[in-house]
Amino acid sequence: MNQTTVAVENVGDELLFVPLGGAGEIGMNFSLYGCRGRWLAVDLGIAFGDETTPGIDILAPDPEFAVACRDRLDGLVITHAHEDHIGAVAHLWPQLRCPVYGTPFAAAILTRKLDEVGLTSEVPLHEVASSDKVQIGAFGIEYIRAAHSIPEAHVIAIHTPHGAVVHATDWKLDPDPLIGSETDGAALKRLGDEGVIAMCCDSTNAGVPGHSRSEGALRKSLTEFIGDCEQRVAVACFSSNVARIETIIAAAEANGRNVCLVGRSLWRMVEAARATGHLDEDLRILTEHDVGYLSPDQTVLAVTGSQGEAQAALTRIAFGAHPNVHLDPGDTVIFSSRQIPGNEKSIGWVQNQLSRAGIEVITEDDHFVHVSGHPHQDELTRMYDWIRPGILVPIHGELLHMNDHADHAEDHGIPEVVVGENGSVIRLAPGPAEIVDHVHSGRLAIDGSRLIPIDGEVMRARRRILFGGAAVATVVVDGRGRLMADPQLTAQGLIDDQGDAASHQAALAAIADAIEKLSDRDRKNDDIISETARIAVRRSLRDTMGKRPATQVHVVRL
Repeated sequence: MNQTTVAVENVGDELLFVPLGGAGEIGMNFSLYGCRGRWLAVDLGIAFGDETTPGIDILAPDPEFAVACRDRLDGLVITHAHEDHIGAVAHLWPQLRCPVYGTPFAAAILTRKLDEVGLTSEVPLHEVASSDKVQIGAFGIEYIRAAHSIPEAHVIAIHTPHGAVVHATDWKLDPDPLIGSETDGAALKRLGDEGVIAMCCDSTNAGVPGHSRSEGALRKSLTEFIGDCEQRVAVACFSSNVARIETIIAAAEANGRNVCLVGRSLWRMVEAARATGHLDEDLRILTEHDVGYLSPDQTVLAVTGSQGEAQAALTRIAFGAHPNVHLDPGDTVIFSSRQIPGNEKSIGWVQNQLSRAGIEVITEDDHFVHVSGHPHQDELTRMYDWIRPGILVPIHGELLHMNDHADHAEDHGIPEVVVGENGSVIRLAPGPAEIVDHVHSGRLAIDGSRLIPIDGEVMRARRRILFGGAAVATVVVDGRGRLMADPQLTAQGLIDDQGDAASHQAALAAIADAIEKLSDRDRKNDDIISETARIAVRRSLRDTMGKRPATQVHVVRL
């Protein structure tokens, strides 16, 4: 019996927390709470591929454990509409098939995603008003407003027979958030007064002293900075950061400039924000097709691509591949975002290309052009004072961030702190909080229209090809296994037709020689011929080029 089955069947009266994504990493948030045989999922997000995932732009959490719980899964609660919390729903819901709950803005974004894959009529999507309470199977859910960089972010209170658990991912204490409400301190204090047994809490900036800066202060800074620019300005941000989009619009208007949105995901987010009343319908926003008709000193571009994504608008602009937008020497690009760990190379690649073209690149290291949507240490301390949890479980961060959070919580008197990465089964009650089991967790690659394991054979082969190239040989033999023609070899990513003729010929000779040395008996077996030729190719290319490519051999017997 595997670990997943054991964990599912042994829930009993315990209250369990099982992170399957977002614990030990930034992104791909997916958590389960289990109590008395029933389960509740919170968020289902994506992460982004990098150079270790060739051909893959999007990753999703492996839902194997949740699928094993499916007949006892009461629902999926969405805290807010950021991609790392909502982006995998359309890909993985067919395996879960449970009701989904979210507030109007999250529901609007999710509906658009479900439309794209034809699932709108299948998914039972329930809208819940901000600050509302709803019973989802065995769990009482309370939505508590939180300031963040997107409308309708929420801290979730989960009421169980053992008591309340607070799931506090993606929040900050911003007195002037501009879009959305301030974090509802009164509701959180009330929860603390009623008693909270555990809090699972954001760790992104747990190692950063002080208090995060306000979106309101950023708007003033960005307005002043754009006012000092003489030519075209482009501002790169996350498309889901609606507060930042409104800030860009306001800063442009204050300087007598027009705003053009460049990137489909920006338009999707703006449409959803308008439909739910978070952006004014009367805001004047132009499209990328209007850019060429505007004077550079009258233009601000809001663009996607702050993380150096290969197909995003800013990357295509930087390399002169965008059909409608180009930047000139003397223009300015502002990166109004943080670098997600793992994206440093791709971001630097784009920034260097922009600099090479004579474009000024501004980041948060140069000027006040970005604020985080996550709490710093002083905000965490205030949250502890409001909630007064008996147990603190750090989530939403790499292991370094979660350990920083654990240290901070212990320094401020939280009685029990448990650090668990993806797959940890953490018992919250009854008895002492501790990791009691581990279940399968992992990543799936969204490869076109299919999901494949990130550590499966397809991705392993793709990595081998990426780093070592690929060789395909064909040998034609007669009934006795004698070569009837010279072997053929194609070595993509290895052999240049002009400069590597000697290596090519050496490999062909090695194939012929190896087959000729086989016994009469072995020549009658196609598998033996194929493996013999494969080894010969790899050895030859290793000797002549220092490479061991992924190699296949096709045997044709006439």
